Amino acid sequence: MFVSIKEAADYLEISETDLRKLIFEKKIKAFHDGEQYLVNTAQFDTHLKEMERIRAEIQAYLAEPVPESSYVKDED
Repeated sequence: MFVSIKEAADYLEISETDLRKLIFEKKIKAFHDGEQYLVNTAQFDTHLKEMERIRAEIQAYLAEPVPESSYVKDED
């Protein structure tokens, strides 16, 4: 779906200025229709899904208990 820069910035939760900077740096694809830039939000779906998957993996890793080391001796 093609949206305006304002709508795309809201979708990505960044400022319009930052989004324009990313467009001009060619890090985000956008089309200029002669009057305004239009951004296809579908280009972000894969990235956002991958970020959610990575975030879930990190949280699962951090939730694991630390295994006891066989090298640590109880000196009592």
